Parts: sequence; structure tokens; C-alpha cells
Amino acid sequence: MSGRRGGGRRSRAIRGGDGISQLPWQEVVNSYAPMQLLDEERIEALHQNSMRILSEIGIRVMSEKAMTLFERAGAIVDRENLMIRIDESIVEAVLATTPSSFTLTSRNPEKRLTIGGNTIAFGLVAGPPNVHDRVNGRRQGNLADYRNFTRLAHHFNAIHILGNQVCAPMELPANARHLDTYNANITLSDLCYHCTAIGRGRAVDGINMMAISRGISVEEMRHSPGVITIISVNSPRLFDDAMADGLIAMAEHGQPVTITPFTLMGAMTPVTLAAALCQQNAEALFGVTLAQLVNPGTPVMYGAFTSNVDMRSGAPAFGTPENAKANIVAGQLARRYKLPYRTSNANASNAVDLQAAYETEMATWGAVLGGANLIYHAAGWLEGGLTASYEKLVLDVEILQNMMGFLEPMPFSEDDLGFDAIKSVPAGGHFFGSEHTMARYETAFYQPMLSNWQNYGSWQEAGGHDALERATGIWQQALREYEEPVLDPAIREELDAYMIKRRAEIGAGEP
Repeated sequence: MSGRRGGGRRSRAIRGGDGISQLPWQEVVNSYAPMQLLDEERIEALHQNSMRILSEIGIRVMSEKAMTLFERAGAIVDRENLMIRIDESIVEAVLATTPSSFTLTSRNPEKRLTIGGNTIAFGLVAGPPNVHDRVNGRRQGNLADYRNFTRLAHHFNAIHILGNQVCAPMELPANARHLDTYNANITLSDLCYHCTAIGRGRAVDGINMMAISRGISVEEMRHSPGVITIISVNSPRLFDDAMADGLIAMAEHGQPVTITPFTLMGAMTPVTLAAALCQQNAEALFGVTLAQLVNPGTPVMYGAFTSNVDMRSGAPAFGTPENAKANIVAGQLARRYKLPYRTSNANASNAVDLQAAYETEMATWGAVLGGANLIYHAAGWLEGGLTASYEKLVLDVEILQNMMGFLEPMPFSEDDLGFDAIKSVPAGGHFFGSEHTMARYETAFYQPMLSNWQNYGSWQEAGGHDALERATGIWQQALREYEEPVLDPAIREELDAYMIKRRAEIGAGEP
């Protein structure tokens, strides 16, 4: 692990030759203390109000198995109305069994991720039904684009984990296309990935296929997780049966689950941020409790996806001041419960433009200042999550790499303080050719992938390409440079055989 983190100026390293300049693969460490937006008294007030929501109002759960688990734990279960109420003692009991961090190991152990503490992992966008690029325009998600996005995620070192279907391959049967996407994840990349947790079957298939790719048993993977999932709470206060079944399947197999309420102020929660955070907290803790009731010690993440809506149209808004504040306070809540923290850096723009850039940047700062351990949808998200964008992915990788450079501790040796360098240059002179400068010529500063620092005349002579045009050229070049990671032919055959067997078993039904 330590070898991957590198030392000193790890963010200064760039790819040589004619390849795309990018940072090396690394486990990103946030060396700064997280921001405390609220004092302890206000955090405690959010907690207590969340406990009132859970004990006095309750959560609706459309799963017989979940109701039974809560009933055994001493919760008040109204089976007629499918409502469950739990008190603080049940929450406290399960929090005693939750790990504060965990590892995810893909088929490439060199890309093992530590989730928790002060580490940050950046994830590929997940879930959009559409894709877009400047060459081919906007279109329905399909397997060819899915495979290209997976190649790009593997190629760009700033992306650490694949999301739950970067775009839905709409041409494939909905009940079995998860097999094709898992297969693409494994064969075209060597990163960890998110399982689809809509029901038990999709989650178990993701677990089994990762185990095959690692050459280990499912039982062995129970003690060395390789996949993770997002459990989306249908805010306000509803766990549907498919999400509950997916959570239970993952927890039974010891694979991490991230409980993420989808809380949009003014639509899924009250309009005030404090109320939204209380509801988010109650829903997240309820999911955490369910996972521990299934299998104490199951790795869980505290998920947050709180933002606001446009009060004129009802459309979701992201990258807002309220969204950034929510990202920071959610981190404080996650740390109160000693849980790893997941959030996102979403934007609501319909195009890769100024809005997409400043909203993403705002949300990214909120996530990082909040101490996020996993920033989901970190690369490629556009149109409020309805589109996966090639150019936006490139823009986001630049944003993420800039953030990685910012998070690197400031070197502070005697040589870095530079007294002798300052002494060696006469007053009114310059440092361009000094020994101190020349020794650091190639490594002193972050080298951008997308930004252009030419003067106007040179930029115009080179074609005058703006950032959007340059992003198109970069993703095209990345696909040309992409090298498929080696996979043992025997493992590939076993994956193919598993997919054939599962398609026959699924048939026209649900997995």
C-alpha cells in the first residue's frame, strides 16, 4: 500500500513522451483537517431530531425480511402499514459493530482502496440513461459507449472506482444487462466496481463475478470485499423491497453498502437545510442499522446526496451553496458515528459549459472540506445525472487532479525554504535560470491536462481551440492510448460460462 502512495511530490509526476499528461495512480490522502461548519451543540441537535424521526414517525419498509429483522431487534413494527420505528438504543447498539474503515480489493491488488480515515476515492459517473459527446451528439445509453467509458476510467488514473453502470445499455434486456456491464468492468478495467442492488440477484451476480475475476471463492471474498453498492433511500422515509433485498444480499456476503438518501430540499424534504439534514440522517442511520442486523460488522458508508430544487420549476439543482454546506455537515455527522463518508460533486448543467464547471467545482470543494472518503459520480456527470458526457469526464479529471495537487502536503525542508536560492539572485533579477529553479524545472508545479497556458498569440496560431474542443481531443487520444489490462484466459472463460448459465436461469424473469 505504501508503495502506491509514493512520497514527496507525488502529484508532480506526469506521463512523458507524447501521451496525455496525468498524475500516477495513487491512493489520495486528505492531509488537512475537515471543516467544522456546525459546533458540537448543533450537531447534537441534528442527531436528537433524527432520533425523534426514527422513534416517533418511523420509516416505511416494503420488505418482509427487513420487518422481521427489526422486530427481532426490538423495533415497533406496524406490518399493516409497513412502518418501522426504532429508538436510539437500537441505533447505538449497531454502531458499536460498524467498522470505521474497510478495504476494497479488485482483481488488481495494486489498486486496493482504503475507504475511511483521511483517504479519498473518486468514482466514475453512474446511472444515466443517455450519453453525449461533441462528435456524435446525445443518444441513448448503449453497450459500446459503456465499454468506452470503462476504458477511459481505466486509462485516467484520477478515477479509482467504477460506478453502478456508467450508462444503461438500453438495447439489452433490462433483467440481464447487468451481466454485460459487470463483464465490461472486469475485462476492460482492473478497478473495483459498484454492484447494481435492485434486488438480490443483481447484487449476487456482481459479487460472484468479482470473485471469479480474483480467482477466489465467494466465502474468501466475505473477508476481503471487492465490490460495493449504493442503497438509495426513496425519500421521504421509504425503503422499497428491491433496495432492501439488495442491501440484505450484500450484507449477508460481507460486502460494503452505502446508504444514500436522495434528499432534495423543497421536494423530498422540508425546504430548510437543517430539516433536510435531520431527515437524511434518520434515513441513513436506518439503513446502517438494517445492514448490521443482517450481519454485524458489515462495512457500511454514510451516504449523503442533499441539495435543493429550483423552486420555480421543481428541477434538481446541484453545486449550490446549500449543496456545499450539506456536504460539509454530512461529513461531520458521519464522523460522529465513526462511519466512512460518501457524497458527490454533481452539477445541473445541460452542457459542458461554465455552469457545469463552476457547479462541479463548488460541490467538489464541499465534499473535500467535508472529509468525504468516496466522491461518487466524480467524473462524467451531466444534465442532473441524466447524461454521461465524454467531454465532462475530461473536465472532471482535470478538476480532480487539481484537487489532488492541492491536497498534497506543502514541502518544508531547508531547501524548500530557499534562503540560498534567494541569496543567489541579485535584487531586481529573476529566478528563471537559477540552479534552484532548474533542479525543479519539470516537477515544481502541477502540469495540467486540459488547461492551456499559452499567450493569446501562440494559442491562436495553434488553432485557438477552447477547453471544450481540447477535451474532445483528449478523450479521443485516451481511447487510442488505452491498453486493456491482462486477464487470465481461464478466468475469462469462467466468466463467460457464468454469464451463459445466469442468462438461462434468469430467462424472462427477474434475477
